[in-house]
Amino acid sequence: METPAAAAPARSLFPSFLLLACGTLVAALLGAAHRLGLFYQLLHKVDKASVRHGGENVAAVLRAHGVRFIFTLVGGHISPLLVACEKLGIRVVDTRHEVTAVFAADAMARLSGTVGVAAVTAGPGLTNTVTAVKNAQMAQSPILLLGGAASTLLQNRGALQAVDQLSLFRPLCKFCASVRRVRDIVPTLRAAMAAAQSGTPGPVFVELPIDVLYPYFMVQKEMVPAKPPKGLVGRVVSWYLENYLANLFAGAWEPQPEGPLPLDIPQASPQQVQRCVEILSRAKRPLMVLGSQALLTPTSADKLRAAVETLGVPCFLGGMARGLLGRNHPLHIRENRSAALKKADVIVLAGTVCDFRLSYGRVLSHSSKIIIVNRNREEMLLNSDIFWKPQEAVQGDVGSFVLKLVEGLQGQTWAPDWVEELREADRQKEQTFREKAAMPVAQHLNPVQVLQLVEETLPDNSILVVDGGDFVGTAAHLVQPRGPLRWLDPGAFGTLGVGAGFALGAKLCRPDAEVWCLFGDGAFGYSLIEFDTFVRHKIPVMALVGNDAGWTQISREQVPSLGSNVACGLAYTDYHKAAMGLGARGLLLSRENEDQVVKVLHDAQQQCRDGHPVVVNILIGRTDFRDGSIAV
Repeated sequence: METPAAAAPARSLFPSFLLLACGTLVAALLGAAHRLGLFYQLLHKVDKASVRHGGENVAAVLRAHGVRFIFTLVGGHISPLLVACEKLGIRVVDTRHEVTAVFAADAMARLSGTVGVAAVTAGPGLTNTVTAVKNAQMAQSPILLLGGAASTLLQNRGALQAVDQLSLFRPLCKFCASVRRVRDIVPTLRAAMAAAQSGTPGPVFVELPIDVLYPYFMVQKEMVPAKPPKGLVGRVVSWYLENYLANLFAGAWEPQPEGPLPLDIPQASPQQVQRCVEILSRAKRPLMVLGSQALLTPTSADKLRAAVETLGVPCFLGGMARGLLGRNHPLHIRENRSAALKKADVIVLAGTVCDFRLSYGRVLSHSSKIIIVNRNREEMLLNSDIFWKPQEAVQGDVGSFVLKLVEGLQGQTWAPDWVEELREADRQKEQTFREKAAMPVAQHLNPVQVLQLVEETLPDNSILVVDGGDFVGTAAHLVQPRGPLRWLDPGAFGTLGVGAGFALGAKLCRPDAEVWCLFGDGAFGYSLIEFDTFVRHKIPVMALVGNDAGWTQISREQVPSLGSNVACGLAYTDYHKAAMGLGARGLLLSRENEDQVVKVLHDAQQQCRDGHPVVVNILIGRTDFRDGSIAV
């Protein structure tokens, strides 16, 4: 039998358990109320009569960030933001494939120093952009991809074109977010734009479900039953949907800051710069390799060019740094890079990575002192544990570093015989190409000769877009960009199909420039349909298609090693006629008019100046740079 003394502790514990249970219940209710947005709705109204929509918030942020163009392929998920952009004076440029829209945004970002913007619809619209987004990641281009999505309430419930888009883009983008309420559009986009440009630039992705973009009355019609349901369960569901809708639009139109957030750009420390100054000041045979990062903002291309000229160190230029010193500058070395790197005693890798392009670092001499500067630490030290070691590794903005380096080396000069030795190798290579240009071919045109004439014809205000393998590889040796930010290639990912998108972005960014696109015939297959886009939007660009009827870069290796040309053959297709069918102008260069190459190029230029996109179909033989022969 329980004694009164034993029962007393049990009775004293009961109020404590009751208090704990009540506290837990209250906490759970408060948490549920918070998740349902009930507290927020007490302080922020829902304007049920408003016809405004979330697309207007998107457009307002883009305008506040100086965005002038948005590239797209239309879809119902994203219609409100496109209409809103048009109303605010942001030009909406629609393409025939979503990948082209992202390539165009990439080109816009590279040439303008701002964020390029593309918007595509949900599901397949977004999956079509994956290659271009990965290319932008590898090229470190700051682009914003806006993607439509199924309604927030219907995700994971089998809605049309609903896939897990965030999981798809997280490995490709610096920043990924899905907007869940209209009021979150503005802060999410501001954060995304800042992330795209901070640190190492790159693509960002913002998912915009359909119910955060359309007006209240339209979403209400789709979400809430027109007739009040009967029964307890029906009423509970109806209340939940009405509350969900209210939380979606609560505070949607309250004023918020829309302008740019501060950027976080790493800078080299004074101590690091000083150590690099001391290393370079003792050099006898210095060499600099400049990559795309050198052209990133905030340092302008003109300031960087002046700094490189003042420094006086011979340099190789790659990626977006091509053309930095203009045409035929004495400090710009173009050929025999591997041999030059082996001879140099101090090498500055400024925005250049020791990946496949530098044989993973194996081309660097162990006796050389290596200074490397890059915004990305992981990229900066790539393969340094195997094939090379940096004397000084500087994580910071490349352009700013070069300017500071020049300040510390004022008055420093180097013996002219080192530059002259490197330029002699260039002259020998140029002579080799002259000899190849003079070689006869069995049929069609000699591509080396054609490209030499392109080099002679290319105007100073041109922008070169290159997209291809064999023909473009030849052009990289022979055709020189006329100035900074006048060369666009895919970058480290080596993507075919960038041409039309890059040309579109380039011409809109620089309307006074002549955009010359050098295509291989294989690569041109990706871009042909976009001549419809150029015609519709009145964007005059000029495409030179090196047509050798094959995937020649692959064939050259495949046939000797595996004994078959399978899947490498194409036809001498009339690409100029196909372009004419899309409303563009088309010209043919072949053996029949080989003495009129310059005239045809001038005719194409004039037609572009008259406002017409032009395709010049150039029938060529095949070159082999390994043994100097030219095959049919």
